[in-house]
Amino acid sequence: MTTRTVPVPGGRLHVIDEGEPSHPPILLLHAGIADSRAWDGLAPLLVDAGYRAIRRDMRGYGGTETEDVSYSNRADVVAVLDAFGFGRAVLVGNSVGGQIALDTAIEYPDRIAAVIGVAAGLSGYWGDPTPEEQAQFDRMEALEDAILEGGASADPAKLEELVALDNRIWVDGPGQPEGRADPAIRELVATMNREHGRPGRIQGRPIPLEPRASDRLGDLRCPVLAVAGELDASDVVQTARHLEANAIDARALIWPDVAHMIAMEQPERLAAAIVEFLAQLPRWS
Repeated sequence: MTTRTVPVPGGRLHVIDEGEPSHPPILLLHAGIADSRAWDGLAPLLVDAGYRAIRRDMRGYGGTETEDVSYSNRADVVAVLDAFGFGRAVLVGNSVGGQIALDTAIEYPDRIAAVIGVAAGLSGYWGDPTPEEQAQFDRMEALEDAILEGGASADPAKLEELVALDNRIWVDGPGQPEGRADPAIRELVATMNREHGRPGRIQGRPIPLEPRASDRLGDLRCPVLAVAGELDASDVVQTARHLEANAIDARALIWPDVAHMIAMEQPERLAAAIVEFLAQLPRWS
């Protein structure tokens, strides 16, 4: 395992590289409540299967630094590919990382060999959450706004409430017993989320893809595997089904016993699904 810094306009991306240089590259894009440590269980399994696993911290997360600038997450992905000399790569993205992966495949179709969305979002598509889920999302948004407005002097109690709420929704799953997930997973997610959300941390201002991906699924030319769990928020499964029904080459894989952080809950199972999916593709580099 090696680490390096990739310069981007107004920032420096922290990148971890595992695997043989000659092996086909997979770039792992983490969720909004995590950082690259969320892939600790999955990355070595992909390396063992013959792939090169690259993971980067998004701006505002982990070891990545950014100024308060507008930026494109898609361009940041391509900057990593360019820094390593990759012509193409497979993207594996969890949650907002999945949304970024799909957006990047639409904007830069010649650079992406395939996308594996892991509880992935889809820009411009919102699904249909239950009333209970919507109430939790509304509270989450209110806490995020209060922390952002407070800046460096924001109330620390609001961050702790947000971290606990995120764990209940995204780690245990909406409506699931609190503490359903492995305590070690809950604690690591809380740590990553707390570090990202600490008051005053500079996040940068991501520029959304326009038009949004939901209106451009005909431009999504690469194969897509959308993995989702039935213990997750209902709109996540709806997103996977929507991709399967409307993208050119997409398949949904729905598991009954996982929530949002699938790579942390079941890395072996996810690795096996990824390897099986990628085995049918021509080699890329």
